[in-house]
Amino acid sequence: MKKPLNAKTDGLALLSGNEAIARGAWEHGVHFASAYPGTPSTEILETIGEHYPEIEAQWAPNEKVALETIAGASFGGARVLTAMKHVGLNVAADPFFTLSYIGATGGIVIVSADDPGMHSSQNEQDNRHLARAAKVPMLEPSDSAEARDLTGLALDISERFDTPVLLRTTTRTSHSSSPVALAPRREVPVKGYVRDPRKRIPIPAFARAMHTRVEERARALSEFGNTFQYNRIIEGDRKLGVIASGVSASYVREVLPGAAILKLAMTWPLPWDLIGRFIAMVDEVRVVEEGDPFLEEQIRSHFLLPVEGKRHFPVEGEFNPAIVRKGLGLDPVPARAPAEVPQRPPMLCAGCPHRGAFWVLSKMKSSTTGDIGCYTLGLMPPLNAMDTTVCMGASIGVLSGLEKAGGREAVSKLAAAIGDSTFVHSGVTGLIDMVYNGCTGTVIVMDNSITAMTGGQQNPGTGRTLRGEPSARLDIEAVCRACGVSSVRVVDPHDLKGLEAVLREEMARPEVSVVISRRPCVMVRKPSGRAVAVLDPEACIGCRRCMSLGCPALSFHDGRPVVNSLLCYPECRLCADVCPKGALSKDYNREASSAD
Repeated sequence: MKKPLNAKTDGLALLSGNEAIARGAWEHGVHFASAYPGTPSTEILETIGEHYPEIEAQWAPNEKVALETIAGASFGGARVLTAMKHVGLNVAADPFFTLSYIGATGGIVIVSADDPGMHSSQNEQDNRHLARAAKVPMLEPSDSAEARDLTGLALDISERFDTPVLLRTTTRTSHSSSPVALAPRREVPVKGYVRDPRKRIPIPAFARAMHTRVEERARALSEFGNTFQYNRIIEGDRKLGVIASGVSASYVREVLPGAAILKLAMTWPLPWDLIGRFIAMVDEVRVVEEGDPFLEEQIRSHFLLPVEGKRHFPVEGEFNPAIVRKGLGLDPVPARAPAEVPQRPPMLCAGCPHRGAFWVLSKMKSSTTGDIGCYTLGLMPPLNAMDTTVCMGASIGVLSGLEKAGGREAVSKLAAAIGDSTFVHSGVTGLIDMVYNGCTGTVIVMDNSITAMTGGQQNPGTGRTLRGEPSARLDIEAVCRACGVSSVRVVDPHDLKGLEAVLREEMARPEVSVVISRRPCVMVRKPSGRAVAVLDPEACIGCRRCMSLGCPALSFHDGRPVVNSLLCYPECRLCADVCPKGALSKDYNREASSAD
């Protein structure tokens, strides 16, 4: 029987990798955790917030702030954890690299959840390179049990070697579930703060000595890895030896159970003596790793041997047992005929407040420099209302740069679209830059009162903490005015005429302006009742104007729109507003008799 996650007695639970990391943090005495939500890492802090009150947990405005706050708590002697998706570590790179020099007082675990296959990301960045570049030790679990165990070991390694530790997962280890043996919490006293400027202020005079310690630490960690219990040789047929880590090691054991395998859980710095012993005992070595040839290139250059890997395995995408079988030269398992599944492209939810803004922009033959969030889907047809996306907060800077390249005319038909959480994360500085440097563009802050793309987390603009407690609510209008924006206007994106009038005025304004498109996310605001739009077939002329909204609750059959009452959002009236003949009724108080 699955015990509650916060049970203090032994037991067995089926946990995802993210839940297991949260459990490991709790069991091993973590005192404080901070993060910014990002798939596939989000559930770590959510699990801590829901199940483990002994850990003080909070959402941060961005990953950099999250890492800085846990660094401060570590300086005070507390055990700490932060979690972020792979590109989030880019945002936190400045403190990440410097903390390598400063080290840890209380144990520091930094979870980087990489996303091979780009299930929910803009790139396939392999953050093993960042561990090596920052000279920070890195652990990689292959299942949930190891995710729990390695979280605790990472804290111990951090304190023993005076270093932050990177715990790298991938989408599969983050979201797959496997059994985990539970244990009670081990209380670890907070050591307290001791002033030590030579340890914590990396001015050049102090940092040179810090760098020496980092290099000495790397050599000591490599030696430690040779006997680290989770770096181990699995005996087997010595004709082909496989070196693997993370979920790839699990796939190798599944498809080639009789092989000799070197399973690595600490993948930087590498345990050279252990690797050398393994290479000497097998006839041929093959490296199986998702992403870049990180292990392969290091092993080949260190031993000057023709170790192979990426000649047999793809650099792109996520691995699975079939890909590993093929790369190891095994006969494929006969595949079942794939089921015919209708293709469903990603789209904004029915009733989404962003749809009205993008529809108006399309009607105006305008577009946006986009950002990271649900509103990125404004690029999809039939809205086709987004031109660029780079990274969190970049929409504002990109709009500013386009104006620098082509003058006012270049942005006369463009606006920057950014969400409320993303604006707080890294959009404010771009807005300051626009005002300071005399730009004239319009920024649309799409405020849906939540961090929606990652599942509906709180942020400084919602007035609630991670655990749902009341908090000071950030006043976005006041922030924009404080940045120097004189024209800040709030509109309801479901008021299409009002929104269009405001956008036309502000996009023509010869100075920076901000339009806040404000309406709660449909996942946050649940309406009562199931009233839906109603079609009057006599009035409908089949013009398909309603279909230009791209609403998933509308389909088109036999020359007429069909409303799916299971998807239609009662408080959304966009289809009725855009219909030129009034064929879609605004009377949303009528209950539909069927789902059509």
